[in-house]
Amino acid sequence: MIKLGVLDQVFVSEGGTAADGLRQSTRLVQAAESLGYYRFWISEHHATPALAFSSPEVLIPHLAAATSRIRVGSGGIMLPHYSAYKVAENFRLLEALHPGRIDLGLGRAPGGMPLATKALQQDKFVDVNKYPQQVLDIIGYFHNAMPVGHPFEKLLASPDIPTAPEIWLLGSSGESARIAAKLGTSYAFAEFFGTPGGEEATQYYNGHFEPNPVLEDQPRSMIATIAICADTEEEADRLAKSSDLLFLGIATGREMPFLPSVQTAAAYPYTEMDLMHIRQTRKRRVVGTPAQVKEQLLRMAADYNVGEILINSPIHDEKARIRSYELIADTFGMTGKNSNL
Repeated sequence: MIKLGVLDQVFVSEGGTAADGLRQSTRLVQAAESLGYYRFWISEHHATPALAFSSPEVLIPHLAAATSRIRVGSGGIMLPHYSAYKVAENFRLLEALHPGRIDLGLGRAPGGMPLATKALQQDKFVDVNKYPQQVLDIIGYFHNAMPVGHPFEKLLASPDIPTAPEIWLLGSSGESARIAAKLGTSYAFAEFFGTPGGEEATQYYNGHFEPNPVLEDQPRSMIATIAICADTEEEADRLAKSSDLLFLGIATGREMPFLPSVQTAAAYPYTEMDLMHIRQTRKRRVVGTPAQVKEQLLRMAADYNVGEILINSPIHDEKARIRSYELIADTFGMTGKNSNL
């Protein structure tokens, strides 16, 4: 059986505030743990009004403290903005506070518009081509295994602890898969971005994986997808209209400052081009009854040849969102206490 986890982007729902979104995220991670989901990841985005946070390293300890078993991590930290040393320190501290429960997902993307990137990298020269070396440096810091001759060979990323967070490289292209395979890290593909070539990317990673001497010696891959589940097909379709409008705005430059309600989405004056875009996007979404969602998720796991799926359910109504995760957990036979370990 595949492992199921949660990807939460912590949306600000229409009619609510950022503080409301953060409280909902806390309740969601607690629900996910009680239902048996294996891990709970949050993303990094900057200057995005519809999202309630921008710093995973700040929100992760709050979510981990509100739970006791579920793995909590970043999906992911946009590493080129930052010092590899500081990221290693942050996540070693998180691992010390919550041993065996912290994931460090790393990405190369800016996570925001050019102006936000300029502010994040103010007075710095950033070469994204150094990203693989940054990843290797973090591995060295985590495992006290900096190579001989490295300028920071003897530098401690405190605290000095016996365990380390899991490292995942995130991507929506074949290039990230090639880097993950070469460095011997785990690999997660952002299937919900809709970027073509995902199956080829995970196939390349699985087939070209080179074990890293201080990490696990087997390839490990997952995908993140959008899934919306309800008791009836009609209700699932209705709930999905909020994310239809949200992602339409992102794609067309009409970004909304919140996750719209179903009522707002239903009343929106769509053009024929808008509706065509939504129909195309829906082909990459998992929307339906528990049986339909299970069938589609299992098919995706087989197509991508992955052992784990992170589920993102951008549903406006909090109760319906948690219910969606409950229905999926039930149809997969999850009984709580991280039952899909």
